Amino acid sequence: MHIFVTGATGFVGSAVVRELISAGHTVIGLARSDQSAANLTAAGAEALRGDVTDLASLRQGVEMADAIIHAAFNHDFSKFAENCENDRRAIEAMGEALTGSSKALVVTSGIGLFRSDHPIVETESYPRDALTPRVATEQAAEDLIARGINCSILRLPPSVHGREDHGFVPMLIGIARAKGVSAYVGKGSNQWPAVHRHDAAALFRLAVERGEAGARYHAAADEGTDFRDIAEAIGRGLRVPVRGKPAEEAADHFGWFAHFAAMDCRASSAITREKTGWMPKGMSLIDDLDAGHYFEG
Repeated sequence: MHIFVTGATGFVGSAVVRELISAGHTVIGLARSDQSAANLTAAGAEALRGDVTDLASLRQGVEMADAIIHAAFNHDFSKFAENCENDRRAIEAMGEALTGSSKALVVTSGIGLFRSDHPIVETESYPRDALTPRVATEQAAEDLIARGINCSILRLPPSVHGREDHGFVPMLIGIARAKGVSAYVGKGSNQWPAVHRHDAAALFRLAVERGEAGARYHAAADEGTDFRDIAEAIGRGLRVPVRGKPAEEAADHFGWFAHFAAMDCRASSAITREKTGWMPKGMSLIDDLDAGHYFEG
């Protein structure tokens, strides 16, 4: 297949591009800059200049491809609500271009939308009472599904880890380094699911090859890792003490990240594995932290 990938030069998207090409697919990647275009060409992909706010470029990519993986999202949290609405508009634009087509569209969402006392399963829809603007992504995807578009949703966990990670775990490491202590909230028993970057890429490929319209997939290799274990691994890596912080002190220590430090969103990937044959092979988040590369430099 000729597959259009948004976010194709990002941490996850670049791994998706390599995974698709290694499996025999051809790729056209959305490129915001000359450097991004050059990176895609070097990886063996075709570059299409544009970005997720350039809706014409998204429609063009859809028209050029046999299937689409939407892996782009702007993680600038200073304008998070705006970025979520931009994602909604991007999905709507691609949906317009897919009207009357059977082409598959895989939309990326997040397991972190959920808060539950049980492991979230794939059949669960996004929480209708969620206050986070991030629900815009799944709302837009479900609207396409209701219109008969061949759209599925792939939910990533809070930690997609591996070399070159610049997500939540490096943020935690930065806080611990600045504060001289690696902390967790309360007892640290809240859990984060996690997945290695290469395993996430493999699931994107399987979702576009074998996926079903309306399906939801969970890229959760580690279905739940205690936050205290993450904090302790960071403490070992930085050689700083590890301490629990009462909930009322979390904001002072973590700043704007306090919400994420307290996030509890265990997730099952049993249905995903059964439906797609996904078999994650990468190391766990804790093993990846203990490997040492997160603390280099």
